[in-house]
Amino acid sequence: MNIADYKGVWVFAEQRDGKLQKVSLELLGKGRELADKLGVELTAILLGSDIDDIAKELVAYGADTVLYADSKLLKHFTTDGYTKVIYDLVKKLKPEALLVGATFIGRDLGPRIAARLSTGLTADCTGLDIDSETRHLQMTRPAFGGNLMATIECAANRPQMSTVRPGVFEKLQKDVSRVGKIEKISADIVEDDIRTKVIEVIKSAKDIVDIGEAKVIVSGGRGIGSKEGFEMLKELASVLDGTVAGSRASIENGWLDKAYQVGQTGKTVRPNLYIACGISGAIQHLAGMQDSDYIIAINRDADAAIMKVADLGLVGDYKKIIPELIDQIKTMNNN
Repeated sequence: MNIADYKGVWVFAEQRDGKLQKVSLELLGKGRELADKLGVELTAILLGSDIDDIAKELVAYGADTVLYADSKLLKHFTTDGYTKVIYDLVKKLKPEALLVGATFIGRDLGPRIAARLSTGLTADCTGLDIDSETRHLQMTRPAFGGNLMATIECAANRPQMSTVRPGVFEKLQKDVSRVGKIEKISADIVEDDIRTKVIEVIKSAKDIVDIGEAKVIVSGGRGIGSKEGFEMLKELASVLDGTVAGSRASIENGWLDKAYQVGQTGKTVRPNLYIACGISGAIQHLAGMQDSDYIIAINRDADAAIMKVADLGLVGDYKKIIPELIDQIKTMNNN
């Protein structure tokens, strides 16, 4: 393999039911930065059926080119169908990097493409950069159970591939005046290429708030002690027009739904305000919230790891501190 033959940064633009996923816009923002450092084009790969508006949106969010494979067989995600189309495009056009969101779809699709291309893939990345001397993509992710951060390079193979956690990067501002090329391609795919068929899509009826979009988060950990304790956190979140969340311990104890988990095995968030209550601050949790604009930690232990990343630390019992906070905020709101 002559890696010099590979040029360009590609982003897989994930859509579901004709709606572009937020992580795709975040990857375009980071992809734009990487492509500019390399002096190459940023290309978005879009698969689906009758989603021309999404192609235009990708240009507005930073893509130079959109490769749009439009086929009824691609309307719903299938591992076989999406893998074949993207594999064929990569073999033909040779990008040097391919970024995929670490969603349920991305975690299925990314490894399959990488295996077929005989290249490496760094999963669940929380950081991406370019080595200015070698032009290698530097992919950073938690390692050894989240106890340290490892930066990995795929020096000998192309494309360099990574899946990236949602919420890690910021999307660019939408610019409808941007000019880009939308290339509608004919997908070389037939029904026999797809071993599984989507018969029906049934959505969960759960009323779940996306904590990745929240501006204010009140998060609880093992120190909250019970499901009842989270009622107090929910009241604080309510008066702040925010949402509640939790660490892995609170999820495993059944105090909150898995959708509200922050951390390495949960979601990455970056709200304007993050209030951590009864959370020790293990690196696995910090990986999911340390980029919050302002962090307040409430903990009995003044030496807890969360205090080192907090902008403000309150040492004491949350059962006494939070009711006082709620009362003062209500008073301020009434005035």
